[in-house]
This record gives sequence, C-alpha cells and structure tokens, in this order.
Amino acid sequence: MTSVISLCSFLLLAGAPTFAPKPVHHYVFYGQNRERMRRDSAFLATKEFEGAQIAYTWRSLEPEKDRYDLSAIREDLAFLTAHGKKLFVQLQDVSFLNDRVNVPVYLTRDTAYHGGANQQYENNDDVRAVGQGWMARRWDPAVQSRLYRLFSALGAEFDGRITGINLAETSVEFGESGRRFPSGFSFERYRDAIIENIHALKRAFPKSVTLIYGNFMPGEWRPDADKGFLRAVYDSAKAFGVGVGGPDLLPWRPGHLKGSYPLIRDASCVVPVGIAVQEGNYDEVNRSSGKRISIGELYDFATTYLNVGYIFWYPEEPYYSRDVLPFVRLKAPRATLDLSRKQRTDEVVAAATVCS
Repeated sequence: MTSVISLCSFLLLAGAPTFAPKPVHHYVFYGQNRERMRRDSAFLATKEFEGAQIAYTWRSLEPEKDRYDLSAIREDLAFLTAHGKKLFVQLQDVSFLNDRVNVPVYLTRDTAYHGGANQQYENNDDVRAVGQGWMARRWDPAVQSRLYRLFSALGAEFDGRITGINLAETSVEFGESGRRFPSGFSFERYRDAIIENIHALKRAFPKSVTLIYGNFMPGEWRPDADKGFLRAVYDSAKAFGVGVGGPDLLPWRPGHLKGSYPLIRDASCVVPVGIAVQEGNYDEVNRSSGKRISIGELYDFATTYLNVGYIFWYPEEPYYSRDVLPFVRLKAPRATLDLSRKQRTDEVVAAATVCS
C-alpha cells in the first residue's frame, strides 16, 4: 500500500495522465543471447509473454559487402512461431565494450566509410578519457547508404512477419567540447541523421512496428539546456509514424523524468511506445521510500505515466524467476492509481486529456 501511495504522489507531482492506458504487449529481451531463449522453458510456457526481443548486430547480418546473412533471424522467427510466440528485432550498431565493433568489417577497412565506427569515451572531455565502446557513424552519408541497404534487405523478407524492429539508443558519448568529435560529426548533423535513419527504417518496414530508442541527444540536457534536438527526433517520429521509447525503465531518475519520459508519454497517443526493463533496472531505488523498486511499481509507471504498449523484460536473476514471471502470469493487472477528484490539479486534468 505504501509503494502505491508514494507512486500516486509521484505521478501527481509529475502531471501524469489518468486516462485508461492501452493494452500492453509483454516481451522478454534476451539481447544477443539467442540460445538462452531456447532454454527458457518458463518463457515458452508463459502465454502472457507474446514473444522475444532479440538483438542482432549489423556485423553479423552483413558479413561481407552486399552479402546478407539473415539466417539467425529466420531461425529465431521459425522457433518462436512454432511455440506460438512473436519476434521483435533490435538492430545493434553500437557497443559498450572496447573489443566489440558492431559494424561490418568492410566498413572499417574501406576509407570511403571513414572507419565505419567511432569510439565513445568515458570522461570524454578529459585528456585522460578512456574508451567506452564503439558507435556506427550514423551521421556519415556513406555509412548511412550502407545501413539503408540493410534496412531494405531486412524489410523485403521480414516486414509484416516480425512484430517490430527497433534501433538502438540515440545517446552517444563524444563529449561537449569538440576535443573528441569524430570527422563530420556535429550536434546538428547527428540530429538530422537520426531523423533520416528512422525515416529510412519506416520506408523499409511499412507494416511491422518501428521504434527508435530516443533517450538522450548529444549537445543538450533537458530541460535546463534544451536545444530541441531530442524533441525534433520525437516530432519527426510522430509525423512519420515511427514508434518511440527507451532502453531503460528508471522512474526515479531526474535525467529520464525530465528528459525523454515526457516526450515518450506525449507520443503515446500517436505512435507505438515501448520501454525496456534492462539489466540493473530491477535494482533501482524508490527515492521516496528508500527501498528497491518493485515490479508492480515499474509496471505502474510504464503503463500509467508513460502509457506504453510494449514492455521488454530482461531476464535478470533472481528478479526474473522470483518477481517478473509471477507478475506477468497474473496478466499484469492494471494499476489502481485512480486519483480522487480532489487530488486532480489543473496540470493532472490537462495531462489526462492528452489522448482524448
């Protein structure tokens, strides 16, 4: 009861909508661990899980220039279909490990593609910055042209057969000073490129759900230093029918609550919305109670505040077996966070009508 009351208070202060949320589609996010999906008998036996979200790297899907190996997706789709489940594809062009580059080898060797990927950094404006994974040169027209060919190959075979496809998060770590900016990179060019990329994805997948994980954009910090970059991505996604969401469900983080979450909520009336409960999210602390957040609180926030249509649960133990499975098997009943008329401030009433 205490957790529900504290969440109600939180949502009230945040101006949460009180409209009836949409039906939620539950998926298990296995990342690149396809074999774990096959071994997960609990997932296969839980009818409330509609399917699996699997991440496939660009490198694995295009081992050589213009030669696409889509066998992994075919196998996973066939396996899931045989078990009455669906597939949601995550296309991975970014890594968070220095020894892993997720773009095709030919991109890294041909000077026409300027290396194909650039290293991200921790403490990125410091002279002692250390590497923190690699990102495809999303803003580079030469690299984009190759990415769009991949989109076309995937769409030609899987559009309408898979539930959806999402691009990895927009956040990138090149710093603010320009010291570590890759060639051709600027905040404005990156914004434009993300918009171009989601439009290309939608053109390749007019039937399946398309999503962009828009969490943060370089060169701004919402709302204090809002340059309009992330909002431009969301506005374009809504205009083009591309879904939005994020890679982490962290209700109590100010950076998320004041950053992408209001944009996700506002977009939920127009386009599909999805959120991933990733590794580490289950350890999030409710800042009001000082206790670890419960599965119910995560679900309440996702459905009542963000109004999501898709939740991708990471099977992190012990939370997956102990907490997530029993909750989802109860058909994840809707949160009972109905605020009394007395509690409904003008801000809450305005938010409640956002989808009316």
